[in-house]
Amino acid sequence: MLNLIKPDWSAPAHIHAFSTTRLGGLSRGAYQGLNLGLHVEDDPLVVLNNRALLSEAYSLPASLCWLNQTHSTILLKLESNTENNSKIGIEADAVWTTLKNQPCIVMTADCLPVLVTDKQGSFVCAVHAGWRGLCDGIIEKSIYSISRELKTDPEQLLVWLGPCIGKDAFAVGDEVRAEFIAENEQAICAFTPYQDRWLADLHKLARLRLAPLNIAEITASGHCTFSEPELFYSYRRDGKTGRMATVIWAS
Repeated sequence: MLNLIKPDWSAPAHIHAFSTTRLGGLSRGAYQGLNLGLHVEDDPLVVLNNRALLSEAYSLPASLCWLNQTHSTILLKLESNTENNSKIGIEADAVWTTLKNQPCIVMTADCLPVLVTDKQGSFVCAVHAGWRGLCDGIIEKSIYSISRELKTDPEQLLVWLGPCIGKDAFAVGDEVRAEFIAENEQAICAFTPYQDRWLADLHKLARLRLAPLNIAEITASGHCTFSEPELFYSYRRDGKTGRMATVIWAS
């Protein structure tokens, strides 16, 4: 049986969203469970079967458009004529659409998945935010781009911060902290001294980036991918590991 984590937010009833865990699935060994990543040296046929299992188990309404994530700030808009190569993926780290029954999906294994919609549920968006993408502004750049195109106000938006490596587990060096502070001086509050390094709070860093937009609602998962090995893959913890998915669509 697969296991899902659903956002605790006030999105309209026709907005459907979840993050997967590693429970269920057909992968074995280091990838034990529902590994959805084709790029991590798991058996490709097993991964494709895991993806099919996910779609069938939760009656996903359309074929999933998988991304080739490179820690960029590229935002992809899914349209009816978007070409989809499920094995290679389209290069982007954020994806959105106004189409009904078209899922947007990102994969993570410690990085922060972010879901966005508005109070009317007129669009859906999924963002993959590792520390590099977060520092480079992928969340706010995606929101500004969508808001400009749809002529919507960010104050109408709802955001969910999904499961990621937690603030007590994500150790980074001086250079990472310095990059965030150079972009926003308030980021200093998201780093705690830890031995000769710093512990970074990805959720707090995301909230700081969203603060100027006056988002209507920001909610967050309380899970830490690093410290819950029974539920989550974690690249920081295991190195060789699988990937979870975070999915959103409008019916």
